[in-house]
Amino acid sequence: MTQAHLCADTAAVNVTFDDGAKGTFPFLWLRDNDPTGFHPDTQERLTDLTTISLDTAVTDAAVDGDALALTFDDGAAVRYQLDWLAAHRPGHALADPAKTGIRTWRADMVADAVPRLKAADVLSSDAALKDWLVATQASGLSLIEGLPDDREAGMDVAKRIGFLRETNFGVTFEVKSKPNPNNLAYTPIALPLHTDLTNQELPPGFQFLHCLANEATGGGSLFSDGFAVAEDLRAEDPEAFELLSTISVPFRFHDGEYDIRSRKKVITLDEDGSLKEICFNAHIAGILDIAPEKMPAYYRAYRKFMLMSRAPAYLVTFKLQAGEMVIFDNRRVLHGREAFDPNTGARHLRGCYVDRGEFESRLRVLAR
Repeated sequence: MTQAHLCADTAAVNVTFDDGAKGTFPFLWLRDNDPTGFHPDTQERLTDLTTISLDTAVTDAAVDGDALALTFDDGAAVRYQLDWLAAHRPGHALADPAKTGIRTWRADMVADAVPRLKAADVLSSDAALKDWLVATQASGLSLIEGLPDDREAGMDVAKRIGFLRETNFGVTFEVKSKPNPNNLAYTPIALPLHTDLTNQELPPGFQFLHCLANEATGGGSLFSDGFAVAEDLRAEDPEAFELLSTISVPFRFHDGEYDIRSRKKVITLDEDGSLKEICFNAHIAGILDIAPEKMPAYYRAYRKFMLMSRAPAYLVTFKLQAGEMVIFDNRRVLHGREAFDPNTGARHLRGCYVDRGEFESRLRVLAR
């Protein structure tokens, strides 16, 4: 049986639930989360914290059926559903159906091991859509097969997740060799492993590249799991990992119309020290401006990360075929391209981005 006890010393209500789980609920937190203080339709918070005394207190607490009934010192009587309290215990993060798990990979991710789903299934089935999103989040990389010969086909799949992220390159972009390029992607030369748009305040989340044609000699796609590289760097060279995860460096894109700059750490961590994102793009790196005495050690760490990401132990390579689309987490998986000869055939990919927030939102809705 669920039990509740007042604890004046800690200004909290201690609850022991039927399954043995325990929760400590501060008085102020309870008053701030009065169920009647949320709009019944939008579920947005209506309670104004400034109207609540910091010294608010509970004078009576009792379990009543499936609810905890409290009386506050100003006479207010409030009921909290026990299952809601169990799910929102302070100190315990709310379960998030969008966090389905990360699985790092190295050279074991051969081309045939990349998760693959059929476009028709993802477009017609929410179950297949969810399976694809879970697989893509786990590995940071997946392939969609069977796209029709239609420039919008890949974008239609991306829109099954949410709205497309617009950048200075547009809502969609064409990856092919063209005159007067403003990005190395629009040339036939080799494209080193990188994450896109590190110069942006918030780099895009997931990138989609729909192959419309890939008949030229060369032009294979390269991928490396930046999380795996960072994990191994932390184990092998803690000093290098510390530098790359604590010192921000400049990135810049500029052409005739734009000059977009931002500072980023190559490795960004969560509060608990777990990997959150990788921002690495040597070809739009700004001029390094950190203190001169820090440069030797930083350059060594930066170069080591670069070399590790390119090592065969971390690489997966394959050549996209017309009708295929590769999807990858742009703030985790580094991507690149082998050089190709445009005189031997066409190479044309059409791309777009969907932010992580949209991706995770779709997972939560599908999990309901």
